[in-house]
Amino acid sequence: MAEYTINVNGQDHKVNVDGDMPLLWVLRDHLGLVGTKYGCGVAQCGACTVHADGEAMRSCAMTISQLGNKKVTTIEGLSDNADHVLQEAWKEHDVPQCGYCQAGQIMSAAALLEENKNPSDQDIDDYMQGNICRCGTYLRIKKAIKTAAKNL
Repeated sequence: MAEYTINVNGQDHKVNVDGDMPLLWVLRDHLGLVGTKYGCGVAQCGACTVHADGEAMRSCAMTISQLGNKKVTTIEGLSDNADHVLQEAWKEHDVPQCGYCQAGQIMSAAALLEENKNPSDQDIDDYMQGNICRCGTYLRIKKAIKTAAKNL
């Protein structure tokens, strides 16, 4: 066990954990930030997507020791009142069905819009391909991303 100081959603937190503990479990089990979901555990489904220094990454595959000094943003830190332009577009287009993948989908979409303010359909397909939705709401996800891009 070692003590790590990590910055999550703009706040520093000290945690005493093994260095090989995935960031996902630090967020969920030690910080109580349960919006980030466990999906596959091998960085293939995207349910655990968070931002590290603004870049979308899979928190199940990054250990706390690999994080270094990167600042982490989770779905809880994307906006103060769940009113980020993507969250509003998600509601407008009724994107969630079961909702399990939505935090990861939104976090990936937010990183996309940081890089590309006006993504094409192909840009969205390419960027979002690592996020799996078992309910199949991909068309609504794409519409919501396009709406959010227009409302930026």
